Amino acid sequence: MDHLMNPSDDTACAKDAVYRFMNNGAANWNRFTAQLASKIANTVITPADSKDRVNAFIVDDPVFSLSRSKKVELLTRIYDHANGKHLLGFRMLTVSWTDGNTLLPAAASLLSSENQKTRINEAHVTDHRSNAYKRRKLSMTKGTEAMVELIKEAKQAKLPADYVLFDSWSASPKTFFAIKKLGYDTIAMVKKTDKMKFQYNGEMKTVKEIYRMNHKRRGRSKYLLSVNINVTRNGKTMPAKIVYVHNRSKRKEYLCLISTDPDIDENEIIRIYGKHWKIGVFFKVCKSYLGLVKECRSLSYDAMSAHVAVVFARYMLLAVENRESEDPRTLGELFFYFADELADITFAQAYKQLLEMFCKEMKTRFNLDESTISEMIDKFISEFQPSTQRHLTAA
Repeated sequence: MDHLMNPSDDTACAKDAVYRFMNNGAANWNRFTAQLASKIANTVITPADSKDRVNAFIVDDPVFSLSRSKKVELLTRIYDHANGKHLLGFRMLTVSWTDGNTLLPAAASLLSSENQKTRINEAHVTDHRSNAYKRRKLSMTKGTEAMVELIKEAKQAKLPADYVLFDSWSASPKTFFAIKKLGYDTIAMVKKTDKMKFQYNGEMKTVKEIYRMNHKRRGRSKYLLSVNINVTRNGKTMPAKIVYVHNRSKRKEYLCLISTDPDIDENEIIRIYGKHWKIGVFFKVCKSYLGLVKECRSLSYDAMSAHVAVVFARYMLLAVENRESEDPRTLGELFFYFADELADITFAQAYKQLLEMFCKEMKTRFNLDESTISEMIDKFISEFQPSTQRHLTAA
């Protein structure tokens, strides 16, 4: 946000205005993000796709590390599985939309913890009817429940999707039924754990037991085994399909994908889940180029939520430019390109250049003298609002 307060920029605003904007508890940032993503998806992306294109929501929760900021509101201790250590920060639960080519972030929540003992700081007192309170309440709910709420926000914005894709961290019968109730099917990774069982041949079995009970496909097949099962919860049953695939990192092991749409082909399940990996590129661009973690130094939870929404908006603009122009440059290169373009010329400089070109054309084509051209410019400026007139005359 530093460029908004740059005193050398004619379009900059006062520091207090930026702080009030960032700390505005009444703003619904998830609705803003979801509506912007929906507008782009429905007017720019899906009209150019074929009718057979499969769209999906991708859910992930990367670490939002704030190890040096111990006074941040709702700061909590989290475990970073990538580095194998505990950190201070949040889990940035994000629901994104993709058609397989372009990814658009739709909603997010900086998750704290539902356990008060692991929270370093508590939430500020706010009106229970406000968006600020709802944001804080969502951050202190269980991750799977927060995920469903974010998907509801994306659905309300009318983002077109058929499936919800996520990793094994939230794969459970409870989540599958909740997503099915929203009108979507799930394609997710399943943990090979003894705690989760599925109904297979009339018996409750784990994914490891089901794997051992069946013959595997030989040769160079994309998958090892495919079985139809039932997901059960509280007396309810839902048909599903589990596909066992090779683990490319460890060839002797296998991964399990589950689809609550048992009618689609196994290769299609693998192909659709492959869209999940675009989320990694998205977070890399946001952290490395768009200042997701390091740019905002506020201690307010509202300000951090606003910052996340602004960064997501930046990413969506870059994604649209990359898609429409079929630009071979990466999103990071495009960001630096646009940043240089904006820094090279201010509004006042651009306006001055346009006036110089106008005067030159008037002299060349119509042989007008400078006094007549000056009167025309004054007449043009007089039609604007007084605040705009001051900027133009200063140029």
